[in-house]
Amino acid sequence: MPGRSDFEDFYAASSARVLGQLFVMTGNRAEAEDAVAEAFARAWQRWPTVSAADSPEAWVRRVASRIAISGWRKAITRIRAHHRYAVDEKIDGLSLDHVVLMQALRNLPAAQRRDIVLHHLVGLSVQDIAAETNSPTGTVKARLARGRRALATLLADQNPRSVSRESAA
Repeated sequence: MPGRSDFEDFYAASSARVLGQLFVMTGNRAEAEDAVAEAFARAWQRWPTVSAADSPEAWVRRVASRIAISGWRKAITRIRAHHRYAVDEKIDGLSLDHVVLMQALRNLPAAQRRDIVLHHLVGLSVQDIAAETNSPTGTVKARLARGRRALATLLADQNPRSVSRESAA
């Protein structure tokens, strides 16, 4: 029965060659590496059978090719499904107010931003936020208060209406 050292010798002798062949086939080194690694893993699992084949390297190459092709099929299926279901979907453009709010939120510390989003956009209570973030309710209340003050300042500085009035003057 062929053993581990036989497989290691086989791998050392053929892995670079199979990888090169799959790279040429796929045009993507990462895809080729993934497919070849999976094919060799499957060969190891079935090594007594694979080693008895006429050409174990051909077996690995065939399995790697099938894995790569399967990946392509999955990608094509995802793209087709996306086009089938997303083409009719109407997505409204972002309003200037939305963009300004997003920019202002990015300027807040992460904890304040998270708590403001959870409270005002997701609709969680202070107690729910405290439980989710493992923070005392007083800390959540303080973050919300500081975050609101900072947002008010940032939004006043970035008010799209004041910007358009200033540029019109």
